Order: sequence, then C-alpha cells, then structure tokens
Amino acid sequence: MSVFVDTWGWLVLEDRRDSAHAVVRRFYERLQGQRESVVTSDYVLDETITRLFHRRPFLEAKRFTEAMLASDEEGFLRIERVDHRRFKEAWVLRLRYDDQPGISFTDLTSFALMRELRVTNALTQDRHFRQAGFNLVP
Repeated sequence: MSVFVDTWGWLVLEDRRDSAHAVVRRFYERLQGQRESVVTSDYVLDETITRLFHRRPFLEAKRFTEAMLASDEEGFLRIERVDHRRFKEAWVLRLRYDDQPGISFTDLTSFALMRELRVTNALTQDRHFRQAGFNLVP
C-alpha cells in the first residue's frame, strides 16, 4: 500500500495530546515495519513545518522536522517536489474545482502528485481528499 501523508497526518503524529495520535502512530509504525511506500510533498512539508514551529516549542518542532527529513534520507519517506509541471496540473485542478474555493492550493498539488504516482490512500482527515476520490486512512 502506498500512502500520501498530508499536513494533518504529520501534525497528529507529532502531537501526543491529539485524540487521533495513538491510532495514527500505530498505523505509521505499521507502514514503517512493512516498508510500505510513504510519500509527501515539499508543499505539505512547508505547511507542516510552518505550523509546527508556530504551535510547539522550538526544540520539539526541530526534533520532529529533523526526524521527517531523516526518514527521507533513510529511504522510508519519499519527498516529492512540486515542479513546474505539477504546479500547472494543480492549477488545472483549481479551475476544475471552481465550486470548492475552500480547497487549498497545497491540497491541489497533493491531488496532482497522487494521481501522477497512482497513490490512492492519504493519511489525513481532510474531506477534500475524499471529495477528490482518494481513500482516507487509517
């Protein structure tokens, strides 16, 4: 199973006080143990890092961010870049979802990337992913 981790997933993994933390943590650890494909994007990490440093003490945010980046270096996490082509595809989606102005552009870049990579599962509770045809996990 390939899983795309959205900002919600990262923030819940970091915050032990979140009611979904234990379930999401077990799911993520199971993915690690089974060496499943875990993907995120530089846009999602931008959102995540910004929110982490706003919400959490500096050292906690730094530690979690460095762990995410280490997962990429170790080959567990794949950080995909939103290049010009993917940006343009997200713009096409922005125009297609004209009736849903609340979908963030970051989410649209995630949709474009997930479609390209044929990833159907997203670690998120963002309903926009479901509306775009993806499965929410865990």
